[in-house]
Amino acid sequence: MQLANYLCKTFMEQIIQLDFVLFHFINQVWTNHYLDVFFSFMRNQYVWAPLYVFLIAYLVMNFGGKGWKYILMTVFIVLGSNYLSSELIKKNIHRSRPCNEVALEGHRRLLVHCGTGYSFTSSHATNHFSISVFFCLTGAVFMGRWRYLFLIWAVIISYAQIYVGVHFPLDILGGAFIGSIAGIIGSFMYKKIPFFQ
Repeated sequence: MQLANYLCKTFMEQIIQLDFVLFHFINQVWTNHYLDVFFSFMRNQYVWAPLYVFLIAYLVMNFGGKGWKYILMTVFIVLGSNYLSSELIKKNIHRSRPCNEVALEGHRRLLVHCGTGYSFTSSHATNHFSISVFFCLTGAVFMGRWRYLFLIWAVIISYAQIYVGVHFPLDILGGAFIGSIAGIIGSFMYKKIPFFQ
């Protein structure tokens, strides 16, 4: 039992060390002024408000009641995945954000406001992957093949969280995993529950 605990602890230490190294490269090495502007812009939640308004209007105008049901399921997925990330996981893991991590003092760049919340998992990654995976798996008839661009959208926004200094790579991977599972479950419910048909 002691050996298993030792191996598990050693493995986790290696993972955290790798996480710090990857954060260093993304946040400090693979950077330039144009990327600073781009990623700071992309991770701003208000930037995407017009897209959300457009999608809602398009769904309602073209699909009526079915459009509202699609919106309802999307909101349900986002609220559920966000609660899991922000309330259940973050408040139990208690991982500091890189911008608040004492060990990184003087070894990080912070391009946006840091925030006081915990780091693991990233709610940005969780929410955006839940939406994009749901859109892809349900066919998102209003988007056709273009729906797969939402996966690229989720990846860029998630990567931006590391680049600007507010999340570690492991936070993003955890959030992407939870969001993807939420999107998969949501798509299954949307296809199977008669109300949504």
